[in-house]
Amino acid sequence: MQISNYVKLLPLLCLFVVGCGQANSFSSSATPPQTNLTISAATSLKESMTDIQKIYQQEKPNVNITYNFGSAGALQQQIQQGVPVDVFISAASKQVDALQKQGLLLDDSRKNLLQNKVVLIVPKTATNISNFQDLLKADVKKVALGEPGSVPVGKYAEETLNFLGISQLIKQKAVFAKDVRQVVTYVETGNVDAGIVYETEAKQSDKVKIVATAPENSHSPIIYPVAVLKNSKDAAAAKEFVEFLRSEKAGNVFEKYGFILTKKSPNSSTSY
Repeated sequence: MQISNYVKLLPLLCLFVVGCGQANSFSSSATPPQTNLTISAATSLKESMTDIQKIYQQEKPNVNITYNFGSAGALQQQIQQGVPVDVFISAASKQVDALQKQGLLLDDSRKNLLQNKVVLIVPKTATNISNFQDLLKADVKKVALGEPGSVPVGKYAEETLNFLGISQLIKQKAVFAKDVRQVVTYVETGNVDAGIVYETEAKQSDKVKIVATAPENSHSPIIYPVAVLKNSKDAAAAKEFVEFLRSEKAGNVFEKYGFILTKKSPNSSTSY
């Protein structure tokens, strides 16, 4: 081919090269696919997890998070019944233990995330109760407790009352609630004289006050385990979210709401 023909083809070659470059540029800047994660979490985590969602979606705008809050027992049953969930955060090890034994958790995804405390609360204006023993008083008619079989805070309350030797007497006054939030509501509205809840939950209400904290050795450690479900639609994204929950940014939020952070290491319910 003569040189003149090369000269004629040169503009076309340039256009071809530029076009390829633009195509590569477009493909490299393409918006990442949208990922949807469903997080089932204990009711006591509602405020902190809502704040964390805002922070996380600023960093990961392609990840859409949907929360499902409830008592740990109810959430466990939903998962066992096949409700699609990517990440489960319980307020006790019992529910996560059961799912793990059934092979429903992704291997090595379970972590101990947070700790909490058990406290006795009364209406803001109450003056007749200042400790757990005061629950035995004749003028204390009703005490709100979480249902011990399905609500973790109810189990911790039962353990505390057993430790103090007053469990059987308090059961005669017990009003059982479906979750820790309902216990607080019963106390706020004056429908009961007192309630036993998590410290973090009590601090969210300006209508109740904490009058006593359960002795640390009076109940089993309050551990909030987190795990990815084996049937997660996007296990990689779910694991990434769990790691964010254990980051400094998320930790600052949890601490703001009164939670105690656990050590950042893989562990099981037998680690504490």
